[in-house]
Amino acid sequence: MTKILFVIPLVLIASAASAQSQQDRQKGHDACSRDVSRYCRAHMQDGDQIVLACLKQNRAKISKGCQQTLARHGQ
Repeated sequence: MTKILFVIPLVLIASAASAQSQQDRQKGHDACSRDVSRYCRAHMQDGDQIVLACLKQNRAKISKGCQQTLARHGQ
């Protein structure tokens, strides 16, 4: 019984962290989606890394929100 009471909070913490990470990704997606469709449309089917490279190449043109999202993720 004690083991279960110890495991339950760990599972809840892990699931909350996962949900937060998902929310951060969604915010980043929302911040850059317009820029991707505007500047990187030709690369949208080529994968995330290609789209990221395209955004980096167009960094001077992309929105402030997308620039901040890239910077927040070390890009």
